Amino acid sequence: MGIKLYEIAHSRAGDKGNTLILSLIPYEEKDYELLRNLITVDKVKEHFKEIIHGEIVRYELPNISALQFVCLQALAGGVTTSLVMDTHGKTLSYALLEMNLELPEIT
Repeated sequence: MGIKLYEIAHSRAGDKGNTLILSLIPYEEKDYELLRNLITVDKVKEHFKEIIHGEIVRYELPNISALQFVCLQALAGGVTTSLVMDTHGKTLSYALLEMNLELPEIT
């Protein structure tokens, strides 16, 4: 069964220079393990292949049921030098939530 990520999680974005930080938090704590298993660095790299040009590091935060992705070379130089419309990368949290997920079948 396929769904959009926004159906089970929300996201926040932050930035520092040319580095984008995306958090991913499930609406329901029970979905944390599902996100942990499905939302890999490779999946995020593929989803943002035209935007993020550097390394992506994923941090697992089980105490608060969240994932954090630190994305290098993601903001076209950063707030003070970029000519892109969203120099802070706030809209990229919404772009992450547009990711399609194939959920495992429950038998």
